[in-house]
Amino acid sequence: MANLFPPFLKSGDTIGIVCPSGYMAAERILSCVHTLKSWGFRVKIGRTVGSDSLNYFSGTDAERLDDLQAMLDDDNISAILFGRGGYGLSRIIDQISFKKFKKSPKWILGYSDITLLHAHIYANYEIATAHSPMAGAFADAGTDDIYINSVRDLLTGEKQNIACDPHPFNRRGEAEGELMGGNLTLLAHAVGGSSDFKTKGLILFIEDIGEYLYNMDRMLYQLREAGKFQKPAAVIIGSFTDMKDTERPFGQNAYEIIRDFLEDFEYPVCYGFPVGHVKENFELKCGADYRLKIGREKVLLEEM
Repeated sequence: MANLFPPFLKSGDTIGIVCPSGYMAAERILSCVHTLKSWGFRVKIGRTVGSDSLNYFSGTDAERLDDLQAMLDDDNISAILFGRGGYGLSRIIDQISFKKFKKSPKWILGYSDITLLHAHIYANYEIATAHSPMAGAFADAGTDDIYINSVRDLLTGEKQNIACDPHPFNRRGEAEGELMGGNLTLLAHAVGGSSDFKTKGLILFIEDIGEYLYNMDRMLYQLREAGKFQKPAAVIIGSFTDMKDTERPFGQNAYEIIRDFLEDFEYPVCYGFPVGHVKENFELKCGADYRLKIGREKVLLEEM
């Protein structure tokens, strides 16, 4: 059974843009603002966008918390699109009040560090969110970009069916279940905390960027020890970009590590799915019901 869906948007509704983690220059959201307005939406920009912060973060913990809280509590905001990820939500996640959000949910859109927010809402409130391109991605894409336009499809209630080419490592099969996942580092970080969630019966997806291969391997085993890979309905492997190696090589690339790690399990697995820290990053509804078909000729993920 799918989780509660926030209301989809109509023309004239307002989308808030905030940066609860890393710093982002204000000019990076200009293309996004223009595109959202061309789709018929209003835009409200948070104080953390282009803040006067002098360090990595888009403001102090208190400033980032206040900005996000204001967007969550504002009855005139119908969706929150994050400017970028990075790091920082972990420092404030347990201070966020979801009291008003529970009563009046709105779409939460983002990925990377935002994975922790998706996980927290899924684990505690059973409300669907969206793993999606963020405001910064609009600056590097044209108006006909299918990945950016998947954000519009989400906001207006269009169901998403995504096809991709098969990968040699794929384990063919079909599965149905709620879709949940995101950034591997944040999923491992969530284990044992207030944002941890059970994966039994889920279609679980993972992606990452910039990690050392040995650290990625360690996180996989951490999640395995926490029971996360034992009983999902299927696993989707997105992009693992800019992975780093040690002076003495680990000996495998990211997909080879995952292939060998998952060989003890029998559920369907697909690799090379268009989600992650790349241009090819489709919107996925976390907590929605999907059907995954991994065939010889193609892979198809259908929202049910």
